[in-house]
Amino acid sequence: MKEIKNRRSIRKYKNIEIEESKIKKILESAMLAPSGSNTQPWNFIIVKSEDTKQKIAKVNHKQAWMINAPLMIVCVADIESRIEDTTGIYLDELSPQFELKQIIRDTSIAIEHMVLQAEHLGLGTCWTAWFKQDDVRPILNIPNDKFVVCVLTVGYADENPKQRPRRSLEQMVRYEKWE
Repeated sequence: MKEIKNRRSIRKYKNIEIEESKIKKILESAMLAPSGSNTQPWNFIIVKSEDTKQKIAKVNHKQAWMINAPLMIVCVADIESRIEDTTGIYLDELSPQFELKQIIRDTSIAIEHMVLQAEHLGLGTCWTAWFKQDDVRPILNIPNDKFVVCVLTVGYADENPKQRPRRSLEQMVRYEKWE
């Protein structure tokens, strides 16, 4: 797919608002993602407010470039899709729940669907996750039993980065067992 080949992490965006129809298509692509037992643990918070974008960029390792993206999609995994009673559950980077790993996996698939759809629509994205749960959740009123997988910046690219080096297939593929 050309979208897979052409996708790059974009950190410089044009000051152009994204059409609502494109935002909807991006979100609809996430709906189509597979998930274990069809749990669909993903939720998305659309952020356009300059004030909120600044707060998110600050807790995301002070990455000021993020503020220039016209849109941020905060991608949240919900453990309630796997655990019936979440009373007292507090999720962070050190949480031991096996189900947390499952919802992060499944939400990541949905996020990548959005990234490829954005590329298909002529938009650039960058997946960011250099934050702690305790810092990012309060900005958006996200409960402690939810896990922010990433903040996806979205916009019309104002740069054209070259492809970064990739490992060869011989370096990463094994057959039948690890040897």
